[in-house]
Amino acid sequence: MKIAVICANGKEGKLIVREAMERGAEVTAVVRGENKSAAAEVIRKDLFQLTAADLEGFDVVIDAFGAWTPETLPQHGTSLKHLCDLVSGRETRLLVVGGAGSLYVDPEHTLRVMDGPDFPEAFKPLATHMGRALDQLRARTDVKWTYISPAADFQAEGERTGRYILGGEELTLNARGESAISYADYAVAMVDEALNGNHIRQRISVVAE
Repeated sequence: MKIAVICANGKEGKLIVREAMERGAEVTAVVRGENKSAAAEVIRKDLFQLTAADLEGFDVVIDAFGAWTPETLPQHGTSLKHLCDLVSGRETRLLVVGGAGSLYVDPEHTLRVMDGPDFPEAFKPLATHMGRALDQLRARTDVKWTYISPAADFQAEGERTGRYILGGEELTLNARGESAISYADYAVAMVDEALNGNHIRQRISVVAE
């Protein structure tokens, strides 16, 4: 299987590259500058400069893009639209490293994690823009997309256990009543979906056991 990882130099991107390679996939890192991932194959381009030809021949494209400053937050939507346009109508699947703020906390799907009174104000702009990008993604019937939300506590330095609980649109808690997952175990879940393709045009979520 041929997989391209967009923004492969990021913390999650590097873990996804390594996980996919260890499981036998042919991985290409898409980076703007020096490749800091384990991938031997590299496309050195800004995400917004990628063309449909650049992504030709990949079975899966994994979007690990992230933006954090007020002026770049809208790029969550514009970058995802750009990637969708590049793979529109193709068999190539687009997998997206998503956010937890848009997960629902009620069975009616009217309240999201970010709507709660305890959600940190500092993260609301990020969650809002990521949520809008997801809403736009849901309308794309021309793309084989999958959006994967992490647990509420997304732990950059957590260990890799290789185990996780698969959830859907609602915030899922483990047996200890926690919503947490390491970047490493999230990478395991992402590569599982890349290899198996079980959730096309769906948002799924993952939490540590």
